[in-house]
Amino acid sequence: MTSRLWPTSKKPLPTAAAITQPTPQELALTGSWTARGIAAVDRQFEAFSRPSGSTLLIDGTNIEALDTAGAWIVQKLLFRLRKNSVVVEIRGLRPAFARLLELIGQEIGDQPAAPSPAEPPGKLENLGRSSAALLEQSLALLAFIGECTVALGRSLANPARLRWRPILFNIRSAGFDALPIVGLLSFLLGVVVAYQGADQLRQYGANIFVADLVGLSMLREFAPLITAIIVAGRSGSAYAAQIGTMAVTEEIDAMRTIGIAPLEMLVLPKIIALLIALPLLTVFADVLGVFGGMLMARAQLAVSYAEFLDRFVKNVSVTAYLIGIGKAPIFAAIIVTIGCFQGFRTHGGADSVGRQTTRSVVQSIFLVIVADALFSVAFSALDL
Repeated sequence: MTSRLWPTSKKPLPTAAAITQPTPQELALTGSWTARGIAAVDRQFEAFSRPSGSTLLIDGTNIEALDTAGAWIVQKLLFRLRKNSVVVEIRGLRPAFARLLELIGQEIGDQPAAPSPAEPPGKLENLGRSSAALLEQSLALLAFIGECTVALGRSLANPARLRWRPILFNIRSAGFDALPIVGLLSFLLGVVVAYQGADQLRQYGANIFVADLVGLSMLREFAPLITAIIVAGRSGSAYAAQIGTMAVTEEIDAMRTIGIAPLEMLVLPKIIALLIALPLLTVFADVLGVFGGMLMARAQLAVSYAEFLDRFVKNVSVTAYLIGIGKAPIFAAIIVTIGCFQGFRTHGGADSVGRQTTRSVVQSIFLVIVADALFSVAFSALDL
């Protein structure tokens, strides 16, 4: 039986890359400067440094092999030294090694410098950005109001499209469930108005005029305004959070996919419900506010309930009552529109839901107060 003899000689392993320093101004590179042999010298090169303005000679005569990894290590050292104003000279390289080193040097030299930190924008730039953002949001709000108006008109023209169950649910949540807090704050507000006016009226012996003060202030201004502010903080924020959460979880996109209009499903029931609930809450606030003022008039000014009611009926006209009730639907439309609009603008994650909910409350209260001021100017011009 014959056996086959395989050659036992192996190719000699490449010599590992090494660095020697014959003199303080000279480095000698030896061995194989390839990816498999430069692990140790890489760390040595990282720690190597020379004083600024000195001279360094690098001898590459004994380099056996050089690839892009080794050339990259050498060029990193050269780049760092030259950046520190060290004069570097390389000699003894083979022509092929010199070309490869030059090519890698061009790559390192073409790398962009680290960007300098951007200067903070100036006041004028901040003003411009804020104005642009405000304009964009205003145009988006106008578009949203137009879409809601078209959807509401379409639903009223075809009442079968209205979703009565969500409407009744929103009437209960935004109206009936808000009775305790609205009643309590309106009662306390009536007490405060009567109490603050009691000292001034007592000085002039005009105690009976507390009925005029409480009646006109509560029916025309305070009752509709405090009710709208409470509903904006209570229900407007809930609208924004509900729709915003649905937007983040892509439920609104799913509704559009299956052919359900989000405006008809989510916005119109809230609009119709609050247009019904807010005027009724305002009436409730009128009653509790006047009742609180009547109790304080009895305690502080010795005005009996009969005298208070008699003066109230004679001097507080139905016009004042209707003016307060007439503001409520406008306030309701503002609260629902802003709450739902900010909910639909939610994107990203849970932090966006909180941010848009806060914006809805702030903007709703601000616009309600602005609308109330415009009503006051208009009623003054109309002598109402």
